[in-house]
Amino acid sequence: MSDSDTEEKKIPSLWDVTKSVLAAFLGVQSRKNYERDFTYGKPWQYILIGLVGVGVFIGLVITVVSIVVSNVGA
Repeated sequence: MSDSDTEEKKIPSLWDVTKSVLAAFLGVQSRKNYERDFTYGKPWQYILIGLVGVGVFIGLVITVVSIVVSNVGA
């Protein structure tokens, strides 16, 4: 296996980026993944997935609040 093959295996996939962003939301991350993300990751991937995650979270909060308020009878 050449060095370029090893380098390509270290580049985080979209699923790896998503898991890293979710771990960041929870405040936990392994040292190995942290180093991989900052060494081989592309910042725009993390920013994009983070914005999507925040959007989904805000959407869920709005939905839950709407359901609760409509059931209270206000």
